[in-house]
Amino acid sequence: MANKTFTIPDIGNFDSVEVIEIHVKAGDSVKTDDALITLESEKASMDIPATFDGVVQELLLKVGDKVKQGDNILSYDIIGAKETKPVETKSAETKSDSTKPNEPTNNNDDAYDVVVLGSGPGGYTAAFRAADLGLKVALIERFSSIGGVCLNVGCIPSKALLHMAKVITEAEDASHHGIKFNKPEIDLEKIREWKNNDVVGKLTGGLSQMAGQRKVTVIEGYGKFTGSNSIDVEDKDKKTTKVNFNSAIIAVGSKPIVIPNTPDHANIIDSTGALEFKDIPERMLIVGGGIIGLEMGTVYDALGSKITVVELADGLIQGCDRDLVRPLQKRMEKRFENIHLNTKVVEIKADGDNLKVTFENKDGQFEDTFNKVLISVGRTPNGKLIDAELAGVNVDDRGFINVDRQFKTNVPHIYAIGDVIGQPMLAHKATHEAKIAAEVIAGEKVEYQANVIPSVAYTDPEVAWVGVTENEAKQNNIEIEKSAFPWAASGRALSNNRTEGLTKLIFDKQTKRLIGAGIVGVNAGELIAEACLAIEMGADAQDIGLTIHPHPTLSESVAMASEVYEGTITDLFIRKR
Repeated sequence: MANKTFTIPDIGNFDSVEVIEIHVKAGDSVKTDDALITLESEKASMDIPATFDGVVQELLLKVGDKVKQGDNILSYDIIGAKETKPVETKSAETKSDSTKPNEPTNNNDDAYDVVVLGSGPGGYTAAFRAADLGLKVALIERFSSIGGVCLNVGCIPSKALLHMAKVITEAEDASHHGIKFNKPEIDLEKIREWKNNDVVGKLTGGLSQMAGQRKVTVIEGYGKFTGSNSIDVEDKDKKTTKVNFNSAIIAVGSKPIVIPNTPDHANIIDSTGALEFKDIPERMLIVGGGIIGLEMGTVYDALGSKITVVELADGLIQGCDRDLVRPLQKRMEKRFENIHLNTKVVEIKADGDNLKVTFENKDGQFEDTFNKVLISVGRTPNGKLIDAELAGVNVDDRGFINVDRQFKTNVPHIYAIGDVIGQPMLAHKATHEAKIAAEVIAGEKVEYQANVIPSVAYTDPEVAWVGVTENEAKQNNIEIEKSAFPWAASGRALSNNRTEGLTKLIFDKQTKRLIGAGIVGVNAGELIAEACLAIEMGADAQDIGLTIHPHPTLSESVAMASEVYEGTITDLFIRKR
């Protein structure tokens, strides 16, 4: 028996993490992978497992101690089996033929099994899943923190600000019912600090920690393909590192569309600029009536900006049924200064710090002046920015990469996921695709089989929909039947004083199965998940309506919409035809 010391392994970018629990004591027998201690930072908690079979001789720390990589945990004696090395993310050699990783196409000893280009929700999910399956993984990210647009300058910070906006507007609404609050004092610096550190920082820091736990090598820099098995990564100091791989996953996402001939002006911003939250403009124009623009309009309206929205089409949130958008538009028409539909921006001219905008609609041209203009007319993929063609990967003129149901490109060992492979450009779509791509590379027999992908506008009220819409049914000659439950008949909606909501279900006329759903109202984004599951499970109206839902809740509106369809509803009187 040999006495040894066990130390804190690589735990990511943390140098002072608290010990919150110790799972062993002197004299205990320990086996490989048994948890020895639990550490906790502001961002996450983690167990430190044993990499040996042995007997604990002495604990070298206590609960409450702050530790870092290399600090001593305990001394032990090895017994029986030989001590194992710290977990390496090598290809699993003990897998059966059915789960054997794809044969490598690059025989270099320094080649990674998988290199993931881009660390957004799709990228880091692919890297982590591949590592969990025993592969040696590198994750390339051009910025200093992983998480991509979604975590750093997109989904997560926008939802943080939308929560803040909701608090303000709910306080305003409460004044109509006998509860009055003073006008809020807005401290932009503290809001930015909370958004950046307490929300974004905790999530991205947690990801860095998990990358370390999984032994995923994170390489900071701008990556471009140089061949079918290599990527050059240029760091901020312009130094280049060659990264060789057997398989690669392209997860480079998208960027905001830039309107041609738009002047270069500090007060013309995109969604990233809007989330920087530098000031609260007195008057703000949002070009584009889609989800991102309306979410930002919701935030800045709550903070006191006078918002104008201009949309080229005849309605907001194109692609969503009009009956679902209508309650949102009505509320925005009351809160926003203007909503111009069927209108285009002809010209934007700088007028000192302000911006003079010329519009055009069927009645002719007109002008208005704003302190800030947010351009939010969609996103374009980054497929043209990574020299994928040098690897033999086909990229179309718009920057999209075509893939099969296993997310393979035309080069079989190179995969692509997320925004770069097409609409919808949604984080939850990318993460689902990421796991499949990683599993295929690891040799598992899987492919994309999801029936539906939900969409959510986190506005006030929220709008969520999934599956077949009424518009799509008409366009594609799908025979449907629908039912709807108005929230004006919901006890929970009444008690919330938010009765503008609606829950709509769409059924296949022949099979009676649910094939689509739409919800507008408070927390619609949370409620739509039940409909997603119901569609995937092939549920019909009886399956949903006969499932007992808690009362009073907004979730029971899904069951009540099913009862409307079945003709069994008692919370409404519907005259029989």
